[in-house]
Amino acid sequence: MINLSRWKVGLVVVALLLGILFSLPNFLPASVRDQVKGFMPTQVLNLGLDLQGGSYLLMEVDTDDLVKTKINSVTEEVRARLGEKSIAFSALTASGTTVSVRITDPAAVNSAYSTLARLATPLPKNAAVNDMNVQRGNDQTITLTLTQEGIRSTSAGAVETSIEVIRKRIDSLGTKEPSISRQGINRIVIEAPGESDPEQLKRIIGRTAKLTFQMVDETVSPSDIAAGRIPPGSEALMDDSTGQSLVVRKAILVAGGSLTRANVGVDQYQRPAIDFAFNGEGAKAFGEATSRNIGKRFAIILDGHIVSAPTIQGAITGGTGQITGSFTHEEASEVVNVLKSGALPAKLNFESQRTVGAELGADAVHAGMISTIIAFITIVVFMFLAYGFVFGGVSIAALLVNLVLIVAAMTFFQATLTLPGVAGLILSLAVAVDANVLIYERIRDEERSGHKPIAALDVGFSRALVSILDANITSLISALIMFVFGAGPVRGFAWTLMIGVFTSVFSAILVSQVLLGWWYRATKPKKLPI
Repeated sequence: MINLSRWKVGLVVVALLLGILFSLPNFLPASVRDQVKGFMPTQVLNLGLDLQGGSYLLMEVDTDDLVKTKINSVTEEVRARLGEKSIAFSALTASGTTVSVRITDPAAVNSAYSTLARLATPLPKNAAVNDMNVQRGNDQTITLTLTQEGIRSTSAGAVETSIEVIRKRIDSLGTKEPSISRQGINRIVIEAPGESDPEQLKRIIGRTAKLTFQMVDETVSPSDIAAGRIPPGSEALMDDSTGQSLVVRKAILVAGGSLTRANVGVDQYQRPAIDFAFNGEGAKAFGEATSRNIGKRFAIILDGHIVSAPTIQGAITGGTGQITGSFTHEEASEVVNVLKSGALPAKLNFESQRTVGAELGADAVHAGMISTIIAFITIVVFMFLAYGFVFGGVSIAALLVNLVLIVAAMTFFQATLTLPGVAGLILSLAVAVDANVLIYERIRDEERSGHKPIAALDVGFSRALVSILDANITSLISALIMFVFGAGPVRGFAWTLMIGVFTSVFSAILVSQVLLGWWYRATKPKKLPI
């Protein structure tokens, strides 16, 4: 076991060189890292909120809003499908998770049912279950009810989509390495290191950015709006340009998902505006809609508010346009950023927030450094007193290699180091020394039992290996459980501990073995100084 195989020596040397290469940028100033970019890695450790300062937000996807949006979509789809088949209907209503419609002609019920049954689609991960149940009822009615499985699937998909949209929006702010993760079924945790303004984050993140183009329902008079007499298929929305309600048809001509470009421009009065362009499909739909409705008004709606409602003077076939309104330049820039990143599938509710100041983060870094140094010095003193200069020195050298490898691994994988992560780092050092203690005590026992030095070294390493692996596998399982089921600081601790388990086993077994092998070859002692 103590023999100096070439592969062992080569593996230790390569690991040490790679460790130095990937950990070195953490100790170089930014100006030097910029100069050596392209010649060596320049990534550095990401510090968490508690070490760097920043903002923490906990949000929840509004499932009720998601269901409401889905039901509204199903209602309009029912109206469109029956209209395409020229099937007369009445009493199209939506309540909770159910849409109900009455078919006027009894002879058309079968055809209507077949048409609407196609709206139910199998779930992506469970093809045996549909997202909604379509059933016939009494008095020529057909009901479409969202299934609980479908609602859960839609909610899960909404969370994943929201995470990607949020990531794009935060990236547009230039925030370095934000941490965006899912918590539970419908919650999202955001940690933005270095971002000291959580209100700006909330404005950027919380905006749904649902952009739609819909026709104005000009059959409704102001008195009808005041009396709440809104016809089916239409809705009253606030017109921000006039401060009054305006009725628009629910049918969407074009949605924001068809945008390919959005940027800040100016209108004819040199006021901030938003220029946009559609993709081919959106440009075609917009051109057809405007050509059919010349002389009528259409509304540009952003997050449920009418930004403007111009009159169509002619067919708009170029696929480009401009949104005007009472924007400031900052507001227009924020709208452009959220439009570029896409719309959120549902409203986000902010559950909690907190901000860690940069000064507090600096204090935490200082405290973490002090605690790590104290732990390291304590270990050095103990190992020298307990096992002498040679064996204590070997364990300290292996410990230093272990520390370099941990920093290098965390830098390479771009892991975020948090204050609990520092605790995991210190624990990893203790675990590494514990492995050396097991090996050294076995070596002592073997030498006391009469084995020669080389035999004591060999048997000590061999017999301690099982105990070391057993202890570290147990630690690894615990760390994996914390990483999978934990969140925030717990995951930071678990991630550092997992890396430390692998580097500790490597340094305690291979590095110590190679160093002791070299020492034995050079000195060939009659008695081990342990």
